[in-house]
Amino acid sequence: MNVCQTMETEEDLLTCLSIRLYHPQQHRKGLFSLLPLGNRSKHPADESLRFGRDAQSCTFALVDSRVSRKQFALQAYRIPETSEMQFILQNLSQTVKVTVNGSTLDFLEKTDLPRKALVRFTEYEMLIVREEGEAKQSFEVELEILSVPPSRETGPCEHCAMPIMDTGRPPLSELRVPSETDETLFLT
Repeated sequence: MNVCQTMETEEDLLTCLSIRLYHPQQHRKGLFSLLPLGNRSKHPADESLRFGRDAQSCTFALVDSRVSRKQFALQAYRIPETSEMQFILQNLSQTVKVTVNGSTLDFLEKTDLPRKALVRFTEYEMLIVREEGEAKQSFEVELEILSVPPSRETGPCEHCAMPIMDTGRPPLSELRVPSETDETLFLT
């Protein structure tokens, strides 16, 4: 038998983490300059992906002094007897908290990522969407910059869009509160 036929091969369809980033001052020169934007990159499933400020120790580095050297890590895992790849997010920062879909993670705390997760730290928002694949040894990551915060989802039409927070409710600042009226005006 040929050696190539006996070697374990990676399936063609890889799980992909689509990570869409937003920062209110992203127009600042170089904020995302170290990220491989718009291209899918392949990563071994047994290695953590680290996000943070330190380009030496992080897979994805952000050029921002307010971000921790190591902000958070994503680690792939599989549930026994399934082919579906899952991910855990762990906060690696002692000073900056990370929230995942509204739940706050302190230093070294971790949580399972659902198929779609809104991750926040400092002023950053990241929408992480897991696209299923069959591979067990590696996965892909695709990074993209958003022009609006991912916490704002639009409705069926642009002019009637209402921001939706990860809690499912509009932010208090966006709620329209009826103005006070003089009840005596309505009495006849």
